[in-house]
Amino acid sequence: MKTTLISVDELAALAAPEVLIVDCRHDLADAGKGERDYRAEHIPGAVFASLDHDLSDLSRIPLGLGRHPLPSEQVFSAALGRWGWRPGLQVVCYDAGNGALAAARLWWLLRLCGVKDVAVLDGGYAAWKAANRPVSHDTPQPVPTAVALHYDASQVLLDHATIAGLQQELLLDARAAPRYLGEVEPLDRAAGHVPGAANRAFADNLQADGHFKSAAELRQAFMAVIGNHAPEQVVHMCGSGVTACHNLLAMEHAGLTGSRLYAPSWSGWVSDPARPIATGKE
Repeated sequence: MKTTLISVDELAALAAPEVLIVDCRHDLADAGKGERDYRAEHIPGAVFASLDHDLSDLSRIPLGLGRHPLPSEQVFSAALGRWGWRPGLQVVCYDAGNGALAAARLWWLLRLCGVKDVAVLDGGYAAWKAANRPVSHDTPQPVPTAVALHYDASQVLLDHATIAGLQQELLLDARAAPRYLGEVEPLDRAAGHVPGAANRAFADNLQADGHFKSAAELRQAFMAVIGNHAPEQVVHMCGSGVTACHNLLAMEHAGLTGSRLYAPSWSGWVSDPARPIATGKE
């Protein structure tokens, strides 16, 4: 059972009945590109997960829950059922964004439901292609299953007032430094960060080739950021609660377990102009 990362060779060695492969490719600038790319070619047997429709509920954006609000338990369970998921089946998620859009999001949602046997393909679709592994143009037709999973509410924060009142916890922002510092903001209403938040860009989890750094390297780097905070005292955020899951995955791979997600993240925080905004370094 793989619970954080899986290599191309390890995935290729799994027989089809032993694994559910999920293509999570997404492009923030072109919402339909991920599915078009999937239909053009994908890892054989993979089903497609839409970030906007399966891994988020965009109808909840007006509630101030960010650009990618969490799907309801019923919607997420229904997606898993369409894909033929069942307890005990190894799940492997991949994307074209080195895990950040949106394979780590699916990994985290399953973990939120208590499912442990789920891993992200290290290096993503690019690594699969670079290894000259086969691709398919066929859309699989899984046998649907009945799924009714429930979220562990203790692992996710939705309330902005709770974030504003954090004292013992460390809020860790996964966005690139220029966005965190307030120098640029290409997606959301305002630039900057939640006052008191620290910065750990998700891209720093990766080697130059798009594979994750070693568990030892990740552990050392995260320990340098979180200091005296226990992993359970770390709350992750990003722009919309998607790339923050990359940091959750990296910490888990490094043996630093138990941190949580502020799901609305920056886009949820700035949905109310009255909330304070910090810029520059903390």
